[in-house]
Amino acid sequence: MNILIIGGTGGIGLAIIQQLLIIKPHANIHATFFRHQPQYQHSQLHWHHLDISLENQIAALAKQLPQLDVVINAVGMLHTAKHQPEKSIQQFDVAFFQTNIQINTLPSLLIAKHFMTPLKTSPRSYFITISAKVGSIEDNKLGGWISYRSSKAALNMAIKTISIEWQTKLPHCCVIAFHPGTTASALSEPFQRNVAPHKLFTPTYTAQCLLHLLAILTPQETGQFLSYNGNILPW
Repeated sequence: MNILIIGGTGGIGLAIIQQLLIIKPHANIHATFFRHQPQYQHSQLHWHHLDISLENQIAALAKQLPQLDVVINAVGMLHTAKHQPEKSIQQFDVAFFQTNIQINTLPSLLIAKHFMTPLKTSPRSYFITISAKVGSIEDNKLGGWISYRSSKAALNMAIKTISIEWQTKLPHCCVIAFHPGTTASALSEPFQRNVAPHKLFTPTYTAQCLLHLLAILTPQETGQFLSYNGNILPW
């Protein structure tokens, strides 16, 4: 089995890698990093440098990995050093909005575009992107966080659209958007104090939830927006 984790240095991405090495010790696991290659090493783990905002780098990586069974995009952003999620439309900033789209939305489209062929070689494949419940239009009851919400809503539409196209072109591929809940990571750190302790998950728990779903999902269940507990979320 050949597995690719995009964003292997993040809290969730690294936890997925660590869990995979336990439950699938014979799998070849490929993972990407952006700045510095991690010190975390394993004989079955292969690190690749990747800037997920550059299509030519994504295309080049796809050529290096001609056969894949699973692709998981664990890259995402909620805030930057200069900007927190907006509490009001008065705080809307064009550059911050574009950064959200560039990191939360576009990479999955480019990954799907260039890794469609490697995934086609597998008798059963999975294309999973970590999304967020706040990207659900129907579930939006609080407002706020307009850039993040919009980028995740756009991501969800992209995943749903790709899943429909691939029902014909990759009928053995299951395409899913995954909501991880609030996971203790750098992304959620500024907001963890507002989360009840039993609802703040460790990266290991989130990774276990995702991999459990991967073990039971079939191509017939493609095109869903699933929560960490397996519940189907509204788009």
